[in-house]
Amino acid sequence: MLYTFSQASYDVNELERYIQHITEQDAILLWQDGVLLLLKFPLLLQQTSAPCFVLENDIKARHLAPLLTLNNKIKVIDLSQFIQLTEQYFPQFAL
Repeated sequence: MLYTFSQASYDVNELERYIQHITEQDAILLWQDGVLLLLKFPLLLQQTSAPCFVLENDIKARHLAPLLTLNNKIKVIDLSQFIQLTEQYFPQFAL
């Protein structure tokens, strides 16, 4: 399953519940304001065994690219790679 997070307003307990259900067969995508979760809850994403992705356009729009060099677990992808993710991980759970 593909878990997509598009907001930065999740509280930590809510986000922890979602992360607990994500397995290594799933994937996480942060996009839109969801990319701000990298700053807000950086350790939560490190705890999951699922691959984590962020959309390049959203990272650039918020000037967060320098922060990604500190986190090698997060992979930056473009929109065409996002489409490939939706094909590979089905269904999608949008949050």
